[in-house]
Amino acid sequence: MNLIVSSIGQGLLWALLGLGLYLTFRILDFCDMTVEGTFPLGAATAVTAIANGINPFLATLLAIGAGMIAGLITGLLYTKGKIPSLLAGILTMTAIYSVDLRIMGKSNISLLGKPTLFNGNFLRQLPQFFDSVTVGLIVIIIVTILMMIFLATDYGQAFIATGDNPTMAKSLGIHTDKMINVGLMVSNGMVALCGALVAQSNGYADVNMGIGTIVIALASIIIGEVAFGDLTLNQRLVAVTLGSIIYRLILLAVLQLGFSANDLNLISSIVLAICMMLPQLEKVVNLKKPILKGVQPHE
Repeated sequence: MNLIVSSIGQGLLWALLGLGLYLTFRILDFCDMTVEGTFPLGAATAVTAIANGINPFLATLLAIGAGMIAGLITGLLYTKGKIPSLLAGILTMTAIYSVDLRIMGKSNISLLGKPTLFNGNFLRQLPQFFDSVTVGLIVIIIVTILMMIFLATDYGQAFIATGDNPTMAKSLGIHTDKMINVGLMVSNGMVALCGALVAQSNGYADVNMGIGTIVIALASIIIGEVAFGDLTLNQRLVAVTLGSIIYRLILLAVLQLGFSANDLNLISSIVLAICMMLPQLEKVVNLKKPILKGVQPHE
């Protein structure tokens, strides 16, 4: 039971990663690789700040700010430098690795004996692993509601229009470059927040903890879409969180079958590939059904 509770808690915390990427990948139609850098950047910023005596809440806000700056850099490389989106993200992500080492001064930092958002007086009274569930639930509810409110505003609709049809958006007087920059800032700020919370939950930050994070984010998005089908935009935001929890439970089930934790990235890729192929597999099955019943398909 403790393992299930822990997986749900991790799913709630990592859902922020999925929501952040959803803004750029699905709504803005921007392939942003920066998230692989902003996740450890958020962790490095928050953990270093806490280790130097800064309040955990303020340290987390600093992490969000660092992530937003990284997102803005990618946006400027794309909008002003005319560098392709994929390459712009990779350039920023690569540069962030050195920035993380500068911030931490070494490859990893421990939070042993330091205060975090997960060891407050109230959270200490909860059963084991319920601290991550409580913090994750509070944060994900606040972030999801704020996203719903934002996307329902005129500015949010302009943001959606930029992703749907940039040419039409420009003809309507929407500053698409500005929308892309804002979208990348908000998205990477959320990813950095996820990194800060995960690092505080785990008790350490490491420069390599961002490897494979984009696959985890995509898995949350795809699993949520496949599991719950056609949904409204607001429902899709909730589905991303549920997809993140389902993904964590799948990993738990796989590990219980005897696989090594070293295989997690491989398993993540396989799970994501299967989920993305499900629509095609359903089409194949539906096409074969009439033949299996002895009925010829119509020409």
